[in-house]
Amino acid sequence: MSGDELVSIWMRPERVERSGPGRRPGFSRAQIVQQAITIADAEGLEAATMRRIADALGTGAMSLYRYVPKRDDLIDLMLDEVMAEMDLPPCPSGDWRADLTLVSHQTRAVGLRHPWQVALAARRPNLGPNSLRVYEFTLSVLDGFGLSIDEIAGLAEMLTDYVNSAVHREVAWLNEARRTGMDMRQWMIAYGPYARSLIESGEYPMFTRSVVEARVPHLSPEERFQYGLDRVLNAIAAALP
Repeated sequence: MSGDELVSIWMRPERVERSGPGRRPGFSRAQIVQQAITIADAEGLEAATMRRIADALGTGAMSLYRYVPKRDDLIDLMLDEVMAEMDLPPCPSGDWRADLTLVSHQTRAVGLRHPWQVALAARRPNLGPNSLRVYEFTLSVLDGFGLSIDEIAGLAEMLTDYVNSAVHREVAWLNEARRTGMDMRQWMIAYGPYARSLIESGEYPMFTRSVVEARVPHLSPEERFQYGLDRVLNAIAAALP
C-alpha cells in the first residue's frame, strides 16, 4: 500500500473545478456522497458503485475518482454525512441520563433511515467532523464524574454496542417482513402451533416461560428499544460515583 493510499480523506483538500465554455460542469464531494446515500438507501450499499453514482450524475465513473479516490473514502464520507442528521445540542444539559437517551434514539433514527449504515457500525472509527461531534457530545455527557477516560469511553462503548445491536436486529426484522410479507406479530401467530407443541413437550421450561410470561416481545419497536436502553443506563448509573 502506497503512502498516498494511507492519507485520510479528511486530510485531502476538496477538489474545486470551475466550469467554462466547452468544459463539463464540475462536481463536489457533497453531490457525490448524497447521490451515493440515495442509492444505498433504496438498494443497499453494494448498489452504490462509482458507475451507478456517475450515471445518476450524468458523467463518467473515472471522473469521480478525482473527488473521492477510493471506495473506502466514499464509505467514510457517507457514514459521516448521515451522522449530520443527529440533532444534538451544542453541549450536554447536565442530565446525563436524558442526554444519553437522546443520543441513543437519534442513533436509532439514523439507522432506520439508512439501514446500510447499521451493518457498518462496527467498522473502524470514523474521524469525520459529524462523527466527531457525536463522539465528543457522548463522552462529554459522562465527564465530570471523576472517571478516567478509559472508563468514560468504556461506558460509552457499552451504550453504543447496545444501540447498534438493537437497531441491527430491528432492521433485520424489517427486511425479513419485506421478504416474507409477515411482520413479527404475524410470524408469532404462524409459528403458534409449533410453539404450543414445544411447550406441551415439557422439555423447554425457559422457552415456555418466554412464550407464556414475557411481555417485551409484544411491545412496539420503540418500547422494546427503550426497555433495553433503560437497563443499559441503569448499568451506567451503577458505574458512576
